[in-house]
Order: sequence, then C-alpha cells, then structure tokens
Amino acid sequence: MKIDGCCHCGFITFEAEIEPEKVWLCHCTDCQTLSGSAFRTVAPTKEGAFTLLSGEVKNYVKIGSSGARRLHGFCPECGAPIYSTSESDGPKVYNLRVGTIRQRWELMPRRQIWCRSALPWTNEIKTQQRFEMGPD
Repeated sequence: MKIDGCCHCGFITFEAEIEPEKVWLCHCTDCQTLSGSAFRTVAPTKEGAFTLLSGEVKNYVKIGSSGARRLHGFCPECGAPIYSTSESDGPKVYNLRVGTIRQRWELMPRRQIWCRSALPWTNEIKTQQRFEMGPD
C-alpha cells in the first residue's frame, strides 16, 4: 500500500510502501516513554520503500539493554516522531509512526508486542466512557 505522511508542523514529509497487515502495537517501556503514551503504533517499511520528501530528521540514538543501537528519527522543528530503525549496516526496516501517516484510518494493528509491559487499563479502553470531542 502506498502511504504518505508528515510531522505535526509539516517540515518533514515522506512517502512509503507498506504492508497494512504488518501494522502493530508496541507496549515496551521505551515506546511508552518515547511516545509519551501507553503504547506506540507502528507500520514497518523496508529500506528503499521509504522516501523522505522534505526536511531532514534529527536522530536520537537509544541503546538497548542488549547493546543494540536504535535510531529514532523525529522532526527537529515540532518534535514529532517519524520512525525508528537500526543503526547497524545492512538492510534497514523503518518502523513508521502511524500517527504521522495520512492514511492512518486504514491501518488497523494486527498484533501487539511487549504485552508484559502493557498498562493494565489498555485492555479496558473499549469499555470506557467515550465522547466525540474533548471537554470545552
């Protein structure tokens, strides 16, 4: 599926080819902290299938407990996260942040990972009171 997207301020724009059935949620504590939320929604794409159309991302290097280094690309203007990828050589997978993808309404996650770190209330989201808009 061909997708396109941008950061919050529009400085970063991109396009990519993704497989919608590979969209997933990550509940790891790094994703919770780096997204500022309870989980992160990701659409993976391969190197060569992702093109930055405008702007240049700033990278933050996260070193995992295994010693692996992950690049987290974000907009240097508004701070919106765009992707993460490995820092190592070889073919890369870019894990695009679904919130930056214009076609996000079509991208339903099919699996969840790092569920042992999931916040317990995430299982109850569907049963919580819902409003079409936020409070005034």
